[in-house]
Amino acid sequence: MKGRARGRIWATNARRRAALLLVLGGLLSGCGPVPAHTGPPGAGEEPFWQAEFDGVAATRPSEGSWTTETGNRDAEGWGNNELQYYTDDAANSALDGAGHLVISARPAPVGSELPCYTQEFCTWTSARLTTAGKVALTHGRVEVRAKLPTGTGLLPAIWMLGDNGVEWPGQGEIDICEVVGGEPRTVYGTAHGPTYFNEDGIGRSATLSADASQAFHTYAVDKQPRRITWSVDGEPYFTLTPSKLPAPRDWVFEQDMHLLLDVAVGGDWPGPPDGSTPSPATMTVDYVRFYGEGRA
Repeated sequence: MKGRARGRIWATNARRRAALLLVLGGLLSGCGPVPAHTGPPGAGEEPFWQAEFDGVAATRPSEGSWTTETGNRDAEGWGNNELQYYTDDAANSALDGAGHLVISARPAPVGSELPCYTQEFCTWTSARLTTAGKVALTHGRVEVRAKLPTGTGLLPAIWMLGDNGVEWPGQGEIDICEVVGGEPRTVYGTAHGPTYFNEDGIGRSATLSADASQAFHTYAVDKQPRRITWSVDGEPYFTLTPSKLPAPRDWVFEQDMHLLLDVAVGGDWPGPPDGSTPSPATMTVDYVRFYGEGRA
């Protein structure tokens, strides 16, 4: 099923916006009182796992923590009719030698003939990295400092999936940060579960002062028992509790959850790329840090 392949099946941009408007009000300028368990980690608190991406340029991130997923057709366009073929090539994901992980979406090489779900061959390549089976957060805080690409047809994402072995959406999903298509200053944070998924995912958005591609920002989720809070640069903009779900019993986040990083191209939400789409479209990740308790 598409949910198993991708962990999410997005509706059209308009339907997604409509769902998010149900919980409108998550702009950074109007986030309201800071809930418990938000803000940066306390002084002296050390992450139980971190990826700082130090290493030689053009090398892969540690295989002890990261797996690079590949393909498109067998994954049914990653559940969203996406146009990129994920590779494990250094051209799509590698260290830059300056302490960063770089994930790049770029047009597929001429003659590559990479099998695609929505058309004969994929016209773009990119990368999708996951800590599944290796590193997970149970309760605590995940922080990712990154610059995200912006432009028509792009959907960079920093997100989490549950390790409970249940088929999506019962698996549970937390989208820490997504920047879609032609909305370069809008950051979406969303949760998906058994009765709230696709266009009915529950979340809000935050507005950046400039395009997400112009500067590093720290995108974070504080995942505590029966409470999840999203923030950008230490400013919380949405808190989810079981009382905000269609059915409070469908809270599925009291479990280990692993992290994913990817840059998708095309598909149901951002629409297709065009001549204005940057190439390469690059996500630059400075660090990933997990605080609290989990598996590493």
